[in-house]
Amino acid sequence: MSSTRRALLEGDLLRTQLHYGGQWRDGSAGERRPVTDPSTGEEIVQVAVATAEDVEAAVQAAHEAFLSWSKVPAPTRARTLRRWYDLVVENADDLAQILTWEQGKPLAEARAEVLYGASFIEWFAEESKRLYGEVIPTNNPDRRMMTTRNAVGVTAAITPWNFPAAMILRKAAPALAAGCSMIIKPAGETPLSAFALVALAEKAGLPAGVLSVVNGSGALIGEVLTSHDLVRTISFTGSTEVGRTLMAQSAGTLKRLALELGGNAPLIVFDDADLANAVKGTIDSKFRNAGQTCVCANRIYVQAGIHDRFVDALAEAIDRLRVGDGLEPDTTQGPLISQAAVDKVASHIADATAKGASVVRGGGVNERGGTFFDPTLLVGATQDMVVAREETFGPLAPVFKFETEEEAIAMANDTEFGLAGYFFSRDIGRVTRVAEALEVGVVGVNTGLISYEGAPFGGIKQSGIGREGSLHGIDEYTELKYICIEGVS
Repeated sequence: MSSTRRALLEGDLLRTQLHYGGQWRDGSAGERRPVTDPSTGEEIVQVAVATAEDVEAAVQAAHEAFLSWSKVPAPTRARTLRRWYDLVVENADDLAQILTWEQGKPLAEARAEVLYGASFIEWFAEESKRLYGEVIPTNNPDRRMMTTRNAVGVTAAITPWNFPAAMILRKAAPALAAGCSMIIKPAGETPLSAFALVALAEKAGLPAGVLSVVNGSGALIGEVLTSHDLVRTISFTGSTEVGRTLMAQSAGTLKRLALELGGNAPLIVFDDADLANAVKGTIDSKFRNAGQTCVCANRIYVQAGIHDRFVDALAEAIDRLRVGDGLEPDTTQGPLISQAAVDKVASHIADATAKGASVVRGGGVNERGGTFFDPTLLVGATQDMVVAREETFGPLAPVFKFETEEEAIAMANDTEFGLAGYFFSRDIGRVTRVAEALEVGVVGVNTGLISYEGAPFGGIKQSGIGREGSLHGIDEYTELKYICIEGVS
């Protein structure tokens, strides 16, 4: 074990217990499960597993906390959140190392994720002071009408393994800013980041029960949260299949749902694009986190006039990527999260090559073995291949050739998903037309990086409901109340 890994074992942020009601505790059944380092396959620690009884207790504690936290003045809530933000930033290096250890992404990416996640705490700390109501012009001189925005109550966040810090903070920050309490259910592969962030929230002075974390079976915990009358909003980031299940399970209690689900992002390169910028944007979008992001380019459409030059330049850029242990300083791509992830990428490559595509770079497991996979570039991809219909979630860049703008738009929109889309062009008319035509919730024009805490993030079609970030991100955690007062005059 490296010295970095040993140091983390001794650190104050490496927690292994559940947290609710202001206390760290083991699960009531005493069960523990291992968390594994995807770079080495070695066990990191064993963490507590929640039972249904633990989740029920966490909900009750969160409800009690909500009754008082929702009455705390907004400036006071903002100051508490600001202290949490400061602690996350101060501890960004340790948080990044924990994240890399359990998830595998390069340390520089992990640190960027931590700081990106922290930005949501800072943003929503300020937004808590701007939850304005309105005065409605009266229809009767004896009447006054107004609206207020009130916290919904207990909320829950079910978060994925690919961004185990940012996805928690993007949900928890607006919930807490609005005056809600929140229960976090992290992915079983990456609970350590969740535990560490909650430990810092506790240190910042967040009252007991306001922020809890319960680790364990997604099916068990999800069933309790979706059926519980006291849980008013559930925010989920993950697969469309699981999102549908959560929606069905929540129907009986008519919960608010914020769902950020699967993607199948197109990235279009037109003949008039800046070639170097298009290649950089493709690398940024496709190979960040080894392609394990919901917004990464899954289908790369390149116009015929620039196709060959683009493929050559992209191949050269891929040659500069370094696959390795995320804690090694020169690594640019870490391992995939599991063998199942490796198998999925391999199956997409096999399907594509069987139908006529050619491998230009990569194509299989890296020489390091395990779940390290070489960045892969395919040419000759077509719409009948699996990679055109399914999200690969790995370092596979399939290139499709097209002739006209209309053809590119039709192929890009030929999917049930609608999360993100990208295109590269220097024609201002085309920029306007294509941005309007793409059936997605987020469009990147001449860039592969679109995330910012002040911008609304979310999808359409089968990619989800609601928006995270921006002034709209707090809406899922508030109710608009109309008040009509008679007898004024």
